[in-house]
Amino acid sequence: MRRPLIAAAAATAVALILSGCGTSEPAKSSSDKKSEPITLTDANGAQVKLDGPAKKVVGTEWNVVESMVTLGVDPVGVADVKGYKAWDSAVPLKNDPKDIGTRGEPSMDTLAGLTPDLIVTTTDMSASAVKQMKKIGPVLQVKAADGSDQVGQMFDTLDVIAKATGTTSEAKKAKESYEAKVAEGKKALKEAKLDGSKIAFADGYAASNQVSIRGYTSNSLLGAVNEDLGLKNDWKLKGDKDYGLATTDVEGLTALGDDVKFVYIGNKGDDSSDVFTDELADNSVWKSLPFVKDDEVHRLPDGIWMFGGPGAMEAYIDALIDSLKK
Repeated sequence: MRRPLIAAAAATAVALILSGCGTSEPAKSSSDKKSEPITLTDANGAQVKLDGPAKKVVGTEWNVVESMVTLGVDPVGVADVKGYKAWDSAVPLKNDPKDIGTRGEPSMDTLAGLTPDLIVTTTDMSASAVKQMKKIGPVLQVKAADGSDQVGQMFDTLDVIAKATGTTSEAKKAKESYEAKVAEGKKALKEAKLDGSKIAFADGYAASNQVSIRGYTSNSLLGAVNEDLGLKNDWKLKGDKDYGLATTDVEGLTALGDDVKFVYIGNKGDDSSDVFTDELADNSVWKSLPFVKDDEVHRLPDGIWMFGGPGAMEAYIDALIDSLKK
């Protein structure tokens, strides 16, 4: 009876010895890998170095904040939180971040108090503000917009923030989701015999009793999404090189085709007026337009940020198709 016990003890001893001889260093755990340094290249070609995936992240512009939320990252600071909640409720914040001030002029004292691992801003931010922010923490600047490839730029922004925060798998899922939504939208338009329709997307505002209308040309983000869906942009205006936006007045709308579908977004939740139903309600030029007479004026729901990320664009596609089918 003693021999098996002795043999078992010997085997155990040998196993213990062997287990200690495999390597002089323990294997890296997943948490070790997550703490590896990260080097990023921002929109200006500058290198941004992080000790590991950023956890305390601040966003100074709504599109980068939306990207964070899409990636499952809760920003600790956001510029104009109230405005984000009104204009980008399609991709709502899941936490209660600190309001760091306006998008153009964030409060440096508030930023410093957050001790961020990373501040994400855009190339629209002033050089002087960026210089101040770099004294507070690492700053990653992304391109604000790119009229030559808006959708590609949207995903470039998402990808670099994903790399900075260790959420690259979430970025891949977001891209796949957007592509599936576009395919779904194209199918829905074709089934409704709306594929190839002419569209003119706009927003508008009034100042000093004058109405200005902003056309989203084919090189705007929404213009690119519309074309991805197989729709035809009917604006004859030339948009700016970054955002693809062009400004006109109500008389300028007469250049649109007779069979165009006019689509716009307002935002009552942000205390903004709807110039198309308010200021232009009794305007003779507006009332004479073919798309107004044909009841082809489509107001989309509030909360879809026109310069956002894939989440906002998916919400736009759903809202657009629902409205055009009515």
